[in-house]
Amino acid sequence: MAKSLGIFVTNPNQMRHVMGVTKAALAKGSKVKVFFTWWGTKLTATPEFAELCSLENVDASICADSYGKAGFDVNVVPKGLTKEKMGTQAQHGAIIEEYDCYLTL
Repeated sequence: MAKSLGIFVTNPNQMRHVMGVTKAALAKGSKVKVFFTWWGTKLTATPEFAELCSLENVDASICADSYGKAGFDVNVVPKGLTKEKMGTQAQHGAIIEEYDCYLTL
């Protein structure tokens, strides 16, 4: 198992897989970064999103621009996230540059 896994989430129907893959990677000792963008930001409204953010060795962030375009108020931080984790596509670039494995959902 890789030491780190980056997950790029654009699909609003993939939370079950985001949680499953993340927990499997954590169980193998990996650190995980999950970045939600485009319609994937709709997953911030699910109960599992706050749970994901609370997991140890998980760094979750979202694209603030996509969040606003998906109909959310960018001044309202999703439960489980901090304002600093509402970023830009630079977070996506960090996954590509810094993580051993990359997965798109």
